[in-house]
Amino acid sequence: MATEYSEEFKKDAVKYWEEHKDLGINACAKNLGISKSTLSTWRKLYESNEGNIPTRVRGNYESDAAKENARLKKELRDAQDALEILKKAIGILGN
Repeated sequence: MATEYSEEFKKDAVKYWEEHKDLGINACAKNLGISKSTLSTWRKLYESNEGNIPTRVRGNYESDAAKENARLKKELRDAQDALEILKKAIGILGN
């Protein structure tokens, strides 16, 4: 499972890299315990969002409505799977 970082940690990581340019991105990322690509992505987000790094909640849902929609879709798939199993069982037992 992927590690989730707070927006504050992400901002601090970008600031750390900016303050320690002499170390380079690889060393800064290693010191922070994250990958080079993660730090680079956070920097791009930081610059393009005026100093903010959007952090989504668990499951990467943009809103509570999107999260509820995903939950309901999963529930529907589970119910459809159960119905298919019951249909097959009836077919087997009916013969």
